[in-house]
This record gives sequence, structure tokens and C-alpha cells, in this order.
Amino acid sequence: MDYNVYLLATDPNNPCRDVIHSRDTGLKIRVYCLSEDSFTPSENEIQLYGYANDKLYAFETINIMADDALDVVGAIQWYADYIEFPDMEILPEDPRRSSDIAM
Repeated sequence: MDYNVYLLATDPNNPCRDVIHSRDTGLKIRVYCLSEDSFTPSENEIQLYGYANDKLYAFETINIMADDALDVVGAIQWYADYIEFPDMEILPEDPRRSSDIAM
């Protein structure tokens, strides 16, 4: 079984601005800490979300190619392990939006 190798580019001025890179493909995913960063999803990219250590993260692809779409969840799971929260639940939608719906 083949395993992807992921690398992490970090911003020394902002620990919430990580970018996950696949070593073997063109996959790149920008990480946002939603409690600290503003985030406007791009229509042309894939966004997934996850809670870890009481923080909500958004993960957005950068110039996603069709061949890389299947590796997005694996890259996020790798990042969850990296931040020492391997049980991160990966969510398909922003959980904050559902709390804004009026009943």
C-alpha cells in the first residue's frame, strides 16, 4: 500500500497559518484557526473543518486538481496527528453555520 508523505510549511509570525504539502502530488491545503483568523471559503476549492483542543480549524485546498481530491482527508488526518489530536472529527460543513439557523 502506498502512503503519501506530507510536509508542513509554517509561518513563524502566525502559528495558525500552516500549509500542508504533499511531497508526491500537487496537493496543498491551507489551515485556518477560525477563532483567530477570518475565513471566506473559495467556490473553486474544497473546505473541510475539524475541532482540536477546543479550536475550530478550517482546511482549504489551494488550486486543487481532480487527481488530488481523494487525498485531502488523508492530509488532514496527518495534520491532526501532527498537532497531537489524532481523534479529530473531520466535518464537511462549517459547524458555526448550523448554529446561525433560526428556528
